[in-house]
Amino acid sequence: MERSLRAARGATYIYFVLCGTLMGIWVVHIPAIEDRVGISHATLGGLLVLLGLGAFIGMQVAGPLTDRLGSRIVVPASGILCGAALALPGLAQDPWTLAGALLVFGFCNGCLDVSMNAHAVHVEKAYGRPVMSGFHATFSVGGVLASLVGAGAASAGLNPAVGMAATGAVGVVVALASARALLPATPAVEDPGSGSVTEPGAASAAERRSSTGRVRLLAVLALMIMLCEGAANDWSALHLKDVLGAPAGTAAFAYGTFAAAMTLGRLLADRFVARFGSMAILRHGAAAAAVGITLVALGPWMWAAFTGWALFGLGLSGCVPQLFSAAGHTDPAAAGANVSRVAGLGYVGMLAGPAVIGWLTHLVALNHAFVLLTLLCGTTAVGARVLRTGAGRTRGSGMAAGSH
Repeated sequence: MERSLRAARGATYIYFVLCGTLMGIWVVHIPAIEDRVGISHATLGGLLVLLGLGAFIGMQVAGPLTDRLGSRIVVPASGILCGAALALPGLAQDPWTLAGALLVFGFCNGCLDVSMNAHAVHVEKAYGRPVMSGFHATFSVGGVLASLVGAGAASAGLNPAVGMAATGAVGVVVALASARALLPATPAVEDPGSGSVTEPGAASAAERRSSTGRVRLLAVLALMIMLCEGAANDWSALHLKDVLGAPAGTAAFAYGTFAAAMTLGRLLADRFVARFGSMAILRHGAAAAAVGITLVALGPWMWAAFTGWALFGLGLSGCVPQLFSAAGHTDPAAAGANVSRVAGLGYVGMLAGPAVIGWLTHLVALNHAFVLLTLLCGTTAVGARVLRTGAGRTRGSGMAAGSH
């Protein structure tokens, strides 16, 4: 059993890397596809909404489907579909075909995102100790891998359609090859008293009703945290360039600092969760992020901005994994559906973050608009108490209900 569990954990890492790589390959090819299709930045922005819409729909479909069929079926199927769908944007010839391609690719990516997170919850439960943050760190590794592959393809003069199709084909093979190591679906058992069929660890109807509010609160916290992440992705470099007057090359390091700190934090977070509990990680991480973004918003010096973005990324790094994990552990029999609710609303925040900050810049300076992120992080720190009760992680190595 221990050997199969290690194999399942390794396969989960592979699917997280795969998801990050496939999405990253699309991102690095955006400029080339935009030029070939002949659309403006504004039109591209509208089409990206379809990508987000497709992902949101895919998350809502894949969550309950994972609970019904099991991760061993849904995760590899989603990986195969996502790899195949990656070729579609590269083949688009006009805005309409690109719109359809992004909607399909977004749907498949959303399915993979939620199903692999639901499987990660089951792996974490089987391990009896926190491992979720490590999975999210490997998603970032996939993004780095995509940037290297994209840079190599561009240097070789490879057509974007060929490069994306080839990467997608490799993704299909990887998804198929890793499927056998995933954990099987939890078998249903018959209740000898009532004759009804249930899943081991399934919550009663009353317990499920009582957990609904908790999952909704987790989703709201995910919305706020991922809104902050989305804002950092799109506005960190522009902050250094437009507010502090940094050269374009130097300004680019702002996002790099944020992303590197977030990846490092996720690589280390599981150890801290095991020692201090998920509530402490969410509370203190959000508080540290609030301090970091406040330093960015109010600091007039370059070193303050880099320090602030690093602290912002480090603080946020462990937050989303705790929320996803808590959602999955609230009701193991409905882990996929609950993760889909939290991830779906969080994804809305990720997409909305850049737009919200952009709208605020019509009223205040860009750095002052970041004060909104301070408020969201502060609110999350206060709301971290939602992890105190319910089916969540306890301090130490155990995974059980109770206080953190």
